[in-house]
Amino acid sequence: MHAVGVTADAVPLWFNRALANEPSTSAVLVAGTPVHYRVWGTPGAPGVLLVHGGAAHSRWWDHIAPLLASGRRVAAVDLSGHGDSGRREGYSMRIWAEELMAVAVDGALGPRPVLIGHSMGGFVTLSAGGYFGEQLAGVVAIDSPVRDLTPEEREALQHRAFGPLRRYPTREAILARFRPIPDQGGLLPYAVEHVAAQSIRQTPDGWTWKFDPGIFNRPRISIDAMTTPKCRAALFRAQYGLMSEQLGEVLYDRLERAVPVIEIPEAGHHVMLDQPLSLVTGIRTLLEDWDHSLSASSGVNPGPTPAD
Repeated sequence: MHAVGVTADAVPLWFNRALANEPSTSAVLVAGTPVHYRVWGTPGAPGVLLVHGGAAHSRWWDHIAPLLASGRRVAAVDLSGHGDSGRREGYSMRIWAEELMAVAVDGALGPRPVLIGHSMGGFVTLSAGGYFGEQLAGVVAIDSPVRDLTPEEREALQHRAFGPLRRYPTREAILARFRPIPDQGGLLPYAVEHVAAQSIRQTPDGWTWKFDPGIFNRPRISIDAMTTPKCRAALFRAQYGLMSEQLGEVLYDRLERAVPVIEIPEAGHHVMLDQPLSLVTGIRTLLEDWDHSLSASSGVNPGPTPAD
């Protein structure tokens, strides 16, 4: 299928090849709630776990994960309240961090996986690094704004999006309403179309979105309350995204100035939808660097060290 105005020959070969690389799917029970995930690559290989943003889902990574899976075990998770995972009465960074660790074990992501999160998912990965860093090779946040509110939370509080779930009479009607939050130009139509098609579900009353609006009722996270990860960390900043150079500097300081800050040129906040190959290149480069700078004596990741 293709978006309106997007013909089959307008979709690049690399994108179709990535989607053709079908993952395995599974779920693990965490605190009574099933947590769904998709996984590519050989069990037990060095692991990477990809974490979506608020109100998003694992399928945002469908065209990214296969390009990272050479020699690695790569999973993409639906946090509880998102995608095909179950819902909870309440949500927190702690429970979502626990979900990541459970998926890492259940999905055979090796002994010390790397967690990579976009937007709100970056806060989840950084939180997991604070809680469980000794069990991780590293954590990465992609354009995670250093604010008390993510853009999704702000839209929800202002009642501009993410309110009680509406029902739409047809699939076409709901897809016409899809837009990433925050909205931005320059998105690749074929990538947006794919993500939109995976963001909906059919019910007896019509079509609706997959996320639980209750995810925005959780306690707010602030930079001052963030625990420094007990493992390596890195920040990716979209050139035209939500993590400005100033905000990136704040988070850099909070992480004890021991992390690389990597900018994706020409990217907006939804970097996997406008500059996916640049994002893949950046992640590949970082992972290779971390692989080759493991402690020679212990064979494990040494964690943050003071900047030169």
